[in-house]
Amino acid sequence: MTVTCISGGHVVDPQNKRDSVGDVWIEDGRIVDPRPDATNVERIDANGCVVMAGAIDIHTHVAGANVSAARLLLPERYADVERPMDHWTGAPFDLFSTGALYAQMGFTLVVEPAVAPSDAVATHAELECIPYVDRASLSVIGNDDVLLGMLRDKASDAAIADYVAWSISTSRALGAKAINPGGVAALKANVRKFDLDDVVPEYGVSARDIGSKLRQALTTLGVPHPLHLHTCNLGLPGNVETALETIESAEGFPMHLAHLQFYGYGKEGDLGMSSGAVQLAEALAKHPNVTADVGQVMFGPTVTISSDALTQFNYRRRSKPKKFNVRDGDSNGGGVVPLHYRAKSKINVLQWAIGLELFLLIDDPSRVFLTTDHPNGGPFTAYPDLIALLMDHSAREAAIAALPEDVFESTTLKSLKREYSLTEIAIMTRAAPARLLGTTDRGHLGSGAVGDVAVYRDLADRAAMFRSAKWLFKDGHAIVKDGEVLAARYGRTLSLAPDYDSAITSHVRDAYDHRWGAPPNTFAVPQRLLRETSPFEVVPCRT
Repeated sequence: MTVTCISGGHVVDPQNKRDSVGDVWIEDGRIVDPRPDATNVERIDANGCVVMAGAIDIHTHVAGANVSAARLLLPERYADVERPMDHWTGAPFDLFSTGALYAQMGFTLVVEPAVAPSDAVATHAELECIPYVDRASLSVIGNDDVLLGMLRDKASDAAIADYVAWSISTSRALGAKAINPGGVAALKANVRKFDLDDVVPEYGVSARDIGSKLRQALTTLGVPHPLHLHTCNLGLPGNVETALETIESAEGFPMHLAHLQFYGYGKEGDLGMSSGAVQLAEALAKHPNVTADVGQVMFGPTVTISSDALTQFNYRRRSKPKKFNVRDGDSNGGGVVPLHYRAKSKINVLQWAIGLELFLLIDDPSRVFLTTDHPNGGPFTAYPDLIALLMDHSAREAAIAALPEDVFESTTLKSLKREYSLTEIAIMTRAAPARLLGTTDRGHLGSGAVGDVAVYRDLADRAAMFRSAKWLFKDGHAIVKDGEVLAARYGRTLSLAPDYDSAITSHVRDAYDHRWGAPPNTFAVPQRLLRETSPFEVVPCRT
């Protein structure tokens, strides 16, 4: 087989402490030690370029029931697409374009973070249609009747862990996510506000109880990715206190807070809303067990997609344009509310500023992750512009100067001079996400790693640099050249297979028969769902 040598580039690989000009060798789809004696070598000239591992997005909504609902709700936004038959799902891009656009930016793995087990078969069928990149998903748990019933009935910790393992295994997920745990179940009982210690009618358990049991179960199972938590009071002024209390409630267990910017709101100031970024950054510094992705707001039209049906129901009247979709369902249901983040809106500008504050105030780039909560804060295609704002203080100053000045009186953004380095970008978008997900053969360029390599022109304009990779190799095959995608290749879907006591299946069968009138295997994702060229790949649990 041909050996590929990417030569003469500035290799930025923090996990292997490389930050200098050098070569990267690929053979048989994997990174290998230099092969100076190899005869059949394809050499890629990376002179004047930056070479990194393929990037990883740990939180992006690209498939599933809510994404499909968004496309059906907003057909006018996609009237000019070239492949209309691909547009029955996905938001704001069709499935093919989703993979192509990620690849053009140098990404090789994306994670859909909110898949209800009852929707898992359809969602995996959609994920497989995304080319160029590998995919993974997180199984939603925390509002389903089975878990809440077990908690109400004081099931043992071992039984709860078995149920969590069963849910992850049968939905072929890479971890578990809780979305406003208990709050969405409470909505079904006509509850409109749900805080950390409120209890779900009929079940008598709180969000704090649910989160605690899930964190304990995932740790027991050895699931690499900690509980991916969308906590209570999303988007409400004063919710920084909820976030701080949630961080404390982890009690040392690993926990990942999703889209932290949407929990960074105080109540001070003329707007009735202020930045809580400083308190959140200080809390993360004190709690090394907690990581977070930001969910940065970027200006422009978008659509909010969330399985937090309670929040989406409460926000439905703020939709722009004036239409929305909120549906009930087991393990959350969901809601679609279109929005437009405007540079003239002081609230939207404050949200934009809070996200940037979090990036700049959290010192450790291995514990804060690059996301816009696509498409909730903005599309993933805004990542290059966001990276430029993080790497270039003058670019931030120029952006701030064009926005309402008085907004920044309640933030620290103007005083923050920090500029991310290439190494910090590589940590935040490569090494740290791989470590968080337990995918140890990704996110770096050491021997044995998957041959996912991004090559960028080293441009002063960082947005242009990260928007268009000069080369991208996936499993050792070139899939992008000079910013253009080559022939489509289809990657793998990563999943876990944690062990569990098979006795849990009889309990689940009874519960499903009562609630659904259908056996649990109705919703289990079969191995044969994916084509042979796009298989499931099991990531090992920790022992």
